[in-house]
Amino acid sequence: MIIIEDTLISDEIYTESFVCDLPVCHGGCCVHGDAGAPLEKEETQMLDHIYPKLKPYLRAEGIEAIEKSGGWVIDIDGEFTTPLVNKQECAYVFFDESNIAKCAIEKAWEEKQFEFQKPVSCHLYPIRITRYSNYDAINYHRWPICDCARTNGKKLNVKIYQFLKEPLIRKFGKDWYEQLDAYIKLTLGDQ
Repeated sequence: MIIIEDTLISDEIYTESFVCDLPVCHGGCCVHGDAGAPLEKEETQMLDHIYPKLKPYLRAEGIEAIEKSGGWVIDIDGEFTTPLVNKQECAYVFFDESNIAKCAIEKAWEEKQFEFQKPVSCHLYPIRITRYSNYDAINYHRWPICDCARTNGKKLNVKIYQFLKEPLIRKFGKDWYEQLDAYIKLTLGDQ
């Protein structure tokens, strides 16, 4: 484990390889699971705010789910999450011409409709953050649906923290990431 500021980082973040392989998995992490994507409280307000500009990017099923339950819901653990369509895919998913699940929020962001890229939990996946009173635990969520990402990461020699550099900086800041990178390089050397 590494401790940086108020975060406790699992070894797997820098020992395990990972690079998404969408042509193989088809964005399954946005379609399968028992709950929607975790949201921060500020993100619930953002989703409510951007909905009018986001709506044209959504599928009819997503619009129906959002208009029925709201742009976010509280799951059985009392956490904020995105709503689901038919208890499966995230309401904010669309499918491209190759039937790959993609994020409508991110698509609208790419087209400069608003400045919110997507929920940070989605951006950070396969990292999951658990909040405790004095620190955040940063762990690797291992899911069979991502076996192809582990294979791809090994082939490309890319560790999880390297693959997720941009979202880690988004969440924790550039200085935090540089501390993590420096510690890993000092401790393990260039792998």
